[in-house]
Amino acid sequence: MKLVPAIDLKDGKCVRLFKGDFAQQTEYSSDPAAMARRFSALAVGDLHVVDLDGAQSGEQRNRDVIAEISAGSHLDVQLGGGIRSTDRLSAWFDAGVARCVIGSLAVTEPETVSRWLEQFGAARIVLALDVRLDESAEPLVATHGWTRTSTSTLWDCIDYYLPRGLKTVLCTDVSRDGAMSGPNVDLYSRFLERYPGIELQASGGVRHIGDLEALRAAGVPAAISGRALLDGAITAEEVASFQQNA
Repeated sequence: MKLVPAIDLKDGKCVRLFKGDFAQQTEYSSDPAAMARRFSALAVGDLHVVDLDGAQSGEQRNRDVIAEISAGSHLDVQLGGGIRSTDRLSAWFDAGVARCVIGSLAVTEPETVSRWLEQFGAARIVLALDVRLDESAEPLVATHGWTRTSTSTLWDCIDYYLPRGLKTVLCTDVSRDGAMSGPNVDLYSRFLERYPGIELQASGGVRHIGDLEALRAAGVPAAISGRALLDGAITAEEVASFQQNA
């Protein structure tokens, strides 16, 4: 299983939100590029970057920071947040971003996103399907920087995109993101049972190396971790050992 460190950007700084709430954020660094270089020293090959300003407003105010991260981290950067046009996708790929993450538009403009899968290739487009569980534990997709919950389920969205070439899905249980409450292994197990051919990136709630081991045991191909790495709850030595034992 791949471990993918995460950096969330707001106002040019590296932050983390609590359960996706923009009013509850913790600042970790005023130098995100330095944080990316720190992660590049780990035994990992990828970096997940979220432009929270872009996700909230649609305006990518952190372009220079993201370009610096992409150029200096020596990791394959996948970027999400506010990517809402073909021109913007092309610009990021030209700037060296390996994959672009599409969130709300996957629900609100499925025909547009389907064209992007065909135009740029499914290997370069990651669908971010962030969910909140309803009373019956059905995963409903959250949109617009997690500020709205749609009536579409996670399964509805995947079923739509499967015949259109979908390969990679980043799934976050919003209630666990930044909360250090443990990942929703049950949700991801249900996902993999339904869609064994999709490369799932599990996100939200990772607290320690034991959580990564539980995700790997469940067959999850990749896991994203932000706060646990930022806080040092998962050490560089543990990451190296985890990757060696893959």
